[in-house]
Amino acid sequence: MLKGFEHVGMTVSSIDKSLNFYVDLLGLKLVVRRSGDERSDGVPIDRGRAGHQICFLDAGNGMLEIIGPATGALMAEDVAAGRAGLRHLTFCFDDVAALYGKLEAAGVEMVEAPRQAYNRDIMSKVAFCRDPDGILIELVER
Repeated sequence: MLKGFEHVGMTVSSIDKSLNFYVDLLGLKLVVRRSGDERSDGVPIDRGRAGHQICFLDAGNGMLEIIGPATGALMAEDVAAGRAGLRHLTFCFDDVAALYGKLEAAGVEMVEAPRQAYNRDIMSKVAFCRDPDGILIELVER
């Protein structure tokens, strides 16, 4: 039986930049940060992950796993129309307009200013920005 949503895993180019964005600016909570070449009990994993970093961030009702390869990563690309893939990550906030101003002041790439949501049956306001790797982030207010 399903118990709930667990986590989404994604690759980032810089763990530190991503933690600044997701933890310091958006407010997710850092739960775990460790080297990707060892298990949580400290036992080494021999799978070519030397130097990788892994973090789990609590988003309140699910987790975000970010993996930072030692070699870095290329910028994300938006999913083309007609192609399967994740289009954006969505996080819910009390005040989207206030958060938008905070992110804009911090130099975050803003995509769309707060507006009334199209899906008003589940949310009232939305805005969009990009994370440090160009991943589209939807900010919603219920």
